[in-house]
Amino acid sequence: MAIVYVNDKPCEMNPEQNLLHGCLSNGFKLPYFCWHPALGSVGACRQCAVKQFKDENDSHGKIVMSCMTPAAEGTRISIADPEAVAFRAGIIEGLMLNHPHDCPVCDEGGECHLQDMTVMTGHDYRRYEFEKRTFRNQNLGPLVNHEMNRCIQCYRCVRYYQDYAGGNDLNAFALRDRVFFGRAEDGVLENEFSGNLVEICPTGVFTDKTLKQHYARKWDQQFAPSVCVHCGLGCNTDAGERYGTLRRIVNRYNHEVNGYFLCDRGRFGYEFVNNQRRFRQPLLNRQLTSVASARHYLDEKIAQGRVIGIGSPRASLEANFSLRTLVGPDHFYSGMADHEVKLVRLTIEILRRGPMRTPTLREIEESDAVFILGEDLTNVAPRMALSVRQSVRQQPMEAVKKLKIPLWLDFGVRDAMQDAKGPLYIATPHGTRLDDVATATFHAAPDDLARLGFAVAHALDSSAPAVPHADDWPLANEIARALKGAKKPLVICGASCASEAVIQAAANVAMAADAALSFTAPECNSVGAALMGGNPLSGVFQAVRDGYADTVIILENDLYRRAPHAEVDSALKAAPHVIVLDHLPNSTTEKAELLLPAGTFAESDGTFISNEGRAQRFFQVCMPENEVLASWRWLKPDHWQNLDDVLRAMAEALPELAAIRDAAPSSKFRIAGAKIPRSPHRESGRTAALVHINISEPKTPEDPDSALSFSMEGTPDQPPAALIPFFWSPSWNSIQAVNTYQKEVGGPLRGGDAGVRLFEPSPKNGQAYFSAIPAAFQPRESEWLLVPMYHIFGSDELSLQAPAIRELTVMPHVAINSDDFAEGMEVDVTLPDGAFRFPVRIHREMPAGVAAVSVGSSPRFAVQLPGWGKIARAK
Repeated sequence: MAIVYVNDKPCEMNPEQNLLHGCLSNGFKLPYFCWHPALGSVGACRQCAVKQFKDENDSHGKIVMSCMTPAAEGTRISIADPEAVAFRAGIIEGLMLNHPHDCPVCDEGGECHLQDMTVMTGHDYRRYEFEKRTFRNQNLGPLVNHEMNRCIQCYRCVRYYQDYAGGNDLNAFALRDRVFFGRAEDGVLENEFSGNLVEICPTGVFTDKTLKQHYARKWDQQFAPSVCVHCGLGCNTDAGERYGTLRRIVNRYNHEVNGYFLCDRGRFGYEFVNNQRRFRQPLLNRQLTSVASARHYLDEKIAQGRVIGIGSPRASLEANFSLRTLVGPDHFYSGMADHEVKLVRLTIEILRRGPMRTPTLREIEESDAVFILGEDLTNVAPRMALSVRQSVRQQPMEAVKKLKIPLWLDFGVRDAMQDAKGPLYIATPHGTRLDDVATATFHAAPDDLARLGFAVAHALDSSAPAVPHADDWPLANEIARALKGAKKPLVICGASCASEAVIQAAANVAMAADAALSFTAPECNSVGAALMGGNPLSGVFQAVRDGYADTVIILENDLYRRAPHAEVDSALKAAPHVIVLDHLPNSTTEKAELLLPAGTFAESDGTFISNEGRAQRFFQVCMPENEVLASWRWLKPDHWQNLDDVLRAMAEALPELAAIRDAAPSSKFRIAGAKIPRSPHRESGRTAALVHINISEPKTPEDPDSALSFSMEGTPDQPPAALIPFFWSPSWNSIQAVNTYQKEVGGPLRGGDAGVRLFEPSPKNGQAYFSAIPAAFQPRESEWLLVPMYHIFGSDELSLQAPAIRELTVMPHVAINSDDFAEGMEVDVTLPDGAFRFPVRIHREMPAGVAAVSVGSSPRFAVQLPGWGKIARAK
């Protein structure tokens, strides 16, 4: 560390960073706008000015921009120097000349970085009396609102959108003394990470449009730490609530997982919680019934015996374990499609047995050679795709280091790099959104993808199985050279191709290259459900049809998304009694004799295990309305009183999951005897929330399951990372307050980041290479190999119920490369499990004989793919 003197006080700073970074890391209040820890420095706003002195004898000094000055050993600066203070005051006054006086009606009010910095610089009076510069706002779609008059030209938005997220439809348009940040014309922002503009923007130019539908100030919202439920990456979020309505999701910083950013599905998919179709009371034979009657009916069926339970990969570990305890391990079924659970368990076995480390998302960003085998990351694991996009900078930055350009000096780094990119190879059945930064792409049937992987492994290590008839495969050799020459090589794979061979090939490559290995997971708790165990889903259908079960209990699972429609139909019709726990109506809830309203992630506590094997706790942000209960509370035995009891019992019954108790402090955790408040200390108006029911203020609800309180009362101290409901610090009301929670700005949170890893690499133990290499794909006459195609907006079950996401949903279709069909043409797709009608989209990159079919958008299309089928023009 370097010693830098700030206001004559010696401070330790990272010598590989700039002075602004060092000052903020040491707790100094130094205003800034254009700088961001994830974006680096460009010196655009001039707000972070300080006085730098040559030595202790220099009394004159000079003004420098702290974000543009290295934190070198012995540097002496003053933040409080009158000239520096006056300079910063002049800058903020200039920025505020055209800024509107609309804080009371601005969505950013109360959590605005511009407000914080204005107060910090002491600017409190506007001398400018003339007309202000104004702009026309744009409609940027259902997610992000645009109010250009509030812009201070910091350039953060376009730097993030273009340079970091890879978007190209948001730009800076300049004319004379005007700069406009927006699109060339009105229209939906095309990038899947556009929602981060809401937090990147230091003013109210870009705000959350979904929040506008049910707006509440930050200080009036109640928050709780949560985990995203829309994919298997486990991104950390904070959920904000007021008056029983979930108002928004914001990013919860986790250095090892999502860092500063979320995908749009994770940020805006929350509105399914507020859906008017939510189940709020138990239904017995489609008639409202009381909780007591519902419990009596449930207990009666359990007492009669012959009960089986079906778990779910979108339900918490606690809910799945409660069902497993209720019905017994032998009668518990995982709730995942047979082929899917088989693939997820294979990935878990590989990560447990092998020496390959499963990387965090931060480590993926630091990889310098990446091979993606079979995964369309942007649509399956979006936040991982954003990390991969950063990884292509790593190898070119080695040349930048030789030029002695500081890596934080963003404009210098990008000027030196130009368009240089590190090795990224993508092998998938169809094109992906990452293809624009790929070194090379390879589009083929799953078996040919696997063969490429096996060939790469053999090129890396001759003892790995060779691929027949592929002795000299130039692409395989090129990929092998890139991985072999990398310092931090990475292989990414998953279950999207539904191919064991592809997964095994990826494992071979990682072993041969001594590379990190990351597997995606289909849903938020797919890994947890697989670790929980359970019988295959097909066994349920067989058991019910054979009369071995009288009652089937289905936990947060639409079985019509897991198995063919006819198979599920026949099983549920054969079951004398069907009990379903879920949030929203679906094809399975329609078959329920007893329906129990289950709490969503916002109304319950629980644990998910991410693709990385990281167990993370989420906490309820609001009390459930009516008779909604967390699923595990509907199913638990009487002696379990709170979440700690469930976790204790789970650790005893399943020792391999014992570590999940460390994912967050227990409900008994206190700081100086106090709980952690869910609400900011500035909270107001709660006494009026229920005035239409009772003029008296109700008692604050008790929370027996966590160390959080449902009020503003509690400790003012910073809690452990897993229990941080929101980021706030004196003088820092915006999301930039996260700086004060970190050991070093941009680094881990104090006390460590949330979650506990269950998978760590084993020492090399001579694990054998996989050797089942498939034969080369052979197209068939008049038939197509149909493979699954996923969509970030459309394939996830829950986010489809959010109005804003539904507007962006990709309609189900067939992607094909054939001159026999035209774009938009209706075709009939015939498979062994039924016939389906889809429109056609022409994808010229796809291989001959292979077609991709949208999955997830239509729950009726639940067939196992890949599979052979016929495609014909609709009659």
